[in-house]
Amino acid sequence: MRIINRILLGFGILLFIGALLVFRPVPIVKEEKALTKLGTVERIYEGGVKDVVFRLEGDPTRYYINRGLENDLNLETLRADLLGKNVTIKYPKYWTPLDPKNCIRHLSKLEFEGRVIFNELK
Repeated sequence: MRIINRILLGFGILLFIGALLVFRPVPIVKEEKALTKLGTVERIYEGGVKDVVFRLEGDPTRYYINRGLENDLNLETLRADLLGKNVTIKYPKYWTPLDPKNCIRHLSKLEFEGRVIFNELK
């Protein structure tokens, strides 16, 4: 019985740690700590729940603005302004077991021609 109790306790601890990693929020970082990506916008679409998703040419990563469509962003306007244009994207360094290869990145700041389109950085 003692071995079974230890195994269950160990499994419970691992499950708790896993839940903490999965459900922790995306950090809001200071701008100087954010990672920067420059690229040409290839595609803009809605994903998740009212998220705005950006794809850059030659980059397999998807960058998203969480609930962007609920925060005064419009897909048609963004497409008209940004498709085929060079933008600067800033995002936090962040890892989650739900996306172990970091294929989806939370976009924290979007700039185009010196103009800030979206910003949630500190």
